[in-house]
Formats: sequence, structure tokens, C-alpha cells
Amino acid sequence: MTLADEAGPGLSGIDQLRALIEIGVQPPIGQTMEFDLVSIDEGRAVFTGTPSQRVYNPIGSVHGGYAATLLDSACGCAVHSLLTAEQAYTTLELKVSYLRAITAQTGEVTAEATVVKMGGRAAFAEARLTDARGTLLATATSTLLVIQR
Repeated sequence: MTLADEAGPGLSGIDQLRALIEIGVQPPIGQTMEFDLVSIDEGRAVFTGTPSQRVYNPIGSVHGGYAATLLDSACGCAVHSLLTAEQAYTTLELKVSYLRAITAQTGEVTAEATVVKMGGRAAFAEARLTDARGTLLATATSTLLVIQR
């Protein structure tokens, strides 16, 4: 059983995600990397997190995988919000562009994603990662496969 199923079997994607937000449950990846799904609407998802030295790479900045994980999560949940109870998804491709270095001093970051196109078998989403001042840190585009459960 998945965390989304535990939120409420038979719920649409958006209702599953809203239930998770309401009960304050985050998936293990969010716990590990200390970020949260904070807002969900149809075709839109927002995550926030505050990177720490726990996610640093050897050169002394936040590993690019932190930004990529936030952006992938936001794109995935934006698509998840449009799924029926009988559908699921998986990421086929994620393209990330890193625009600025992120450090523990960057503070809270926000990943906001929107669905560009929702098809019967494939979905396309884009996301932006910004700091508290609105400075653009990274962007992503994603192609996701929509599957039947």
C-alpha cells in the first residue's frame, strides 16, 4: 500500500494529496531531505524546504540532487493532482537547469510546479525553485507516464 492510498483509498489524486497535507504526513523522501508539500491545486503543487549542510556535496554547497528532488516532487505532485483514483504516474524524464548555487545560508526555498499538458498516457510539467526573495535558483521540465493502477 502506498502513502497516497493510506490517505484515503478510492480518492482522486488531488483529494489524496490534500488529505496528506491535512494530516501532516510527508513521504519518507520529504522526511529525509527535510522538505514539505505545502499547497496543492488542480495542476499545481508547491513544496518548501530549508537546505542544511546535511545535503552538501564535497565542494561545500547544496548537492544538485536536492534541487532536482524538490523539482521532481513538485512536477510529480502537480500531475498527481489531476489523476483519477484509478491512475498513477512515474517520471520518464526530468531536465534541470541550475542557475545559482544553494547553500545553508540560502534559507527556505520553494519549488512550484504546474502541468503544461495532461494527456491520456503522458503528462508534461514545469517547475521553478526560488529563494525567499524570489530569486530563481533552478528550473525543470518533466515528462511523466500516466498508468492505470
